[in-house]
Amino acid sequence: MRKSLYLFSIVAGLGGFLFGFDTAVVNGALPYFREFFQINMAVEGWVVSSALVGCLAGAMFIGYFGDRYGRREMLKLMGLLLVISAIGSGLANDTTTFIIFRIIGGLGVGGASVLSPMYITEISPAKFRGRLTIIFQMAIVIGILVAFASDLALINLGGNNWRWMFIVETIPGLIFTGLLFFVARSPRWLVANGRNEEAQKVIETVNTLADSRIVLEDIQASINEDVIHHYSVLFKKPYFRLILIGIVVGMLNQFTGINVVMYYSTDIFRSAGFSTESGIMQTIIIGATNLAFTILAMSLIDKIGRKTMLLIGALFMSVFLGFLSWFFLSETEGYAVLIMLIMFVAFFAFSQGAVIWVILSEMFPNNIRARATSIGSSSLWFFCALTTFLFPVIKDSFKDTSGMGYVFAFYAVMTLFSFFFFKKYLIETKGKTLEELEKEVLK
Repeated sequence: MRKSLYLFSIVAGLGGFLFGFDTAVVNGALPYFREFFQINMAVEGWVVSSALVGCLAGAMFIGYFGDRYGRREMLKLMGLLLVISAIGSGLANDTTTFIIFRIIGGLGVGGASVLSPMYITEISPAKFRGRLTIIFQMAIVIGILVAFASDLALINLGGNNWRWMFIVETIPGLIFTGLLFFVARSPRWLVANGRNEEAQKVIETVNTLADSRIVLEDIQASINEDVIHHYSVLFKKPYFRLILIGIVVGMLNQFTGINVVMYYSTDIFRSAGFSTESGIMQTIIIGATNLAFTILAMSLIDKIGRKTMLLIGALFMSVFLGFLSWFFLSETEGYAVLIMLIMFVAFFAFSQGAVIWVILSEMFPNNIRARATSIGSSSLWFFCALTTFLFPVIKDSFKDTSGMGYVFAFYAVMTLFSFFFFKKYLIETKGKTLEELEKEVLK
């Protein structure tokens, strides 16, 4: 592989770093801006989930703009939105202003969650596509870990510490936006827009293992302009079945409870008997586990396959979620909760965490990829916003920790259900070109 392929993939993957940082920074900042704004639990759920409303909107509409203006150009815009959000959220003096800027950041995160892995998928040779697309998830995990560490480092700055926790995101946001000026456009987007010569040059740059003319011809044969320019085809055969599967995949990802853990782990640890500062430190352990098992997944995804990893993860996650439910229902405190959370996050990182963005980018044909991936990602963000909003409300509707117990019981059941869904409806995508996959899913 050429160095350019790695460079382009890493730069696009930085969208994942901003994704992870922006969504996780609220975890450590929450106890402090909760006190500053004097908010109750219902308002807290809205303040935390407001960014996710932006994520939903960003993911929902970015497919159209990604098709029209290109993946790279829209990623630049997403980077700028995240910079604006970081500054505005940090300077906010009332909840309305704070929420507005968090929604703006959510637009950037939602758009990047679609475009970054899609761009990497579209430039990568089949043999390396899995591990390269996981760069996006790796960047998310690193972003989450850096956000947790940043929160801890800034905790002693006094009453305005939460402001700096948000403002610091400006730095990676500007770096990401600037580096995008040095990457090429997606060759599949170029072909779809009639720029075949430019597409062949990009293919020659990123895929030295194949004949660029043959690759170009395969892409050209898969493009149908009537399909590309009409949304109605998404809801007709043969595409509608794939759309429905994508929606369920996005939903099941959030019904593992992963983002409840990532957003509220400090509160979860406090419920288990830890202090606020200790809870933030335990959260860093969770982030480090997430990173370690994402690295493991990156080394295996192109060997054992996406579907196998999803099935392994679903079985083990359901077990550890079941234990978490039992611990909270029996009011167990201390390190038993930490151990179960670590094991849950480990298997999530190895399976759904690593695979979700890969599978959503691979499973749809060239003609509908941007729009269909937007729909699948929108499903993910919708259920992420819903569960994030409801968690503090459900948790605090009980006087003891049983509220958390019932929440984790629900996640255990849904994660076990995902095993059977993935087994029946997903195909293995490793080692196949996007055009080969297209023929298989449209049979």
